[in-house]
Amino acid sequence: MMKSEMEKDILKVLVTEEEIKARTAELGQALYEQFEGRQPLFLSVLKGSFVFLADLVRATQLKSDVEFIAVSSYENATVSSGRVRITHDLQQDITGRDIIIVEDILDSGNTLAFLKNYLLAKNAASITIVTLLDKPSRRTKAVTADYSGFVVPDEFVVGYGLDYCQKYRNIPYIGVLKPEVYAG
Repeated sequence: MMKSEMEKDILKVLVTEEEIKARTAELGQALYEQFEGRQPLFLSVLKGSFVFLADLVRATQLKSDVEFIAVSSYENATVSSGRVRITHDLQQDITGRDIIIVEDILDSGNTLAFLKNYLLAKNAASITIVTLLDKPSRRTKAVTADYSGFVVPDEFVVGYGLDYCQKYRNIPYIGVLKPEVYAG
C-alpha cells in the first residue's frame, strides 16, 4: 500500500477507515428508519463534512436532496473564535423541510447552536444533527447530536474531511495531528 506524505504528520490513528465505514452504515440505517416515507434535506456544513456527507447519503438510501452551507469560526486556528459567520448560504427555501445537518465534529457547539437557531428562523419543520465526531470535553454550548459516529478525546484531529489549514482532508481515517505541525 502506498504511504501518504501526510502520514508523517500523524501522531496516531483514532478511528480507522473500516470503523468509519461500519459506523456510517449504522447511522444511515438509523436515519432511514427515522425518515422512511419522507424526503429530508441533508445539509452539509462545509468544508469538513463533505466526505462524511457523501458516504452517509449513500448509506441512508432515502429520496432526499442535498444542500450546502459554509460557516467560519476557526479562521485557520486550532480553537474556535466563538464568532460564527455564514460564508456560503442556503440556495433554496427550507420552509417545512426536515433538515438533517451533517457536521464533521461537534466541538464547542458554537457552530451547531448557531445553525440550529438559523434554520428554525427559516421555518424548518425539524432539525436532526448528525456528526461524525463528538468532542464533549470542549462543549461550551448546550448542543447535542441526535446521531454521532465516535466520541474523541480533546486532541487535534484531522482526516476524512477534517483539516488543519485546509490540508489533511483526504486522509481516509481520523488521526491526531502532531502538535509540532500546528504549534508556533
